Amino acid sequence: MNMKPREKLQTSGIQSLSDDELIALILGKGTRKENIFQCSRRILEKFNHDELTNMDNVEVFMKTFQLGYVQSAQLIASFELGKRFFKIQNKNFCFRNSAQVYDYVKNMENLQKEHVRGLYLDARYKLIHEETLSIGGLNANLIHPREVFQPAIEHNAYAIILVHNHPSGDPTPSEEDRLTTDQLNKAAEILHIPLLDHLVIGKSSYRSLK
Repeated sequence: MNMKPREKLQTSGIQSLSDDELIALILGKGTRKENIFQCSRRILEKFNHDELTNMDNVEVFMKTFQLGYVQSAQLIASFELGKRFFKIQNKNFCFRNSAQVYDYVKNMENLQKEHVRGLYLDARYKLIHEETLSIGGLNANLIHPREVFQPAIEHNAYAIILVHNHPSGDPTPSEEDRLTTDQLNKAAEILHIPLLDHLVIGKSSYRSLK
């Protein structure tokens, strides 16, 4: 007989729980249409780890999985807390070249949608803040210089590295990628906050727009 997540946690420790068991532990109960394990597995089938980590809309869980507000809020809070702890843990990263940046963000190759991510550095190129700036695409209409540079001002960053993925797997920069990079470089010159690099992440590869 299989143990329930709480029993398994008590007897074998947190590391013994699978991803769907951890989500089941957070949810506490299922819905009218699904038991707790069916719902947990469907959440993991619908979204990959990076999409769940960046999920910030409670209504997505409410509408897609017919979860209540409390359960949806618990999921969002758990993912956000994990993301914040991860950021604190990784604030000792220093970036000296594009290969180091790629090694840090290469898990973006698995994202199903295009994500734009900003890495904010101090004068020694140490990571002090990172932020998902846009989901859905990179162009002048979706990503404005203020969205990129406002976090730099708030966190007193010395420089910025921009990263985005191509879900197609081809990291070749598009014309829109180049135009947006040029626009951001002009803003960087005015604000005296250099855009050190802009990486496009593909499947097991990347291109730098430096």
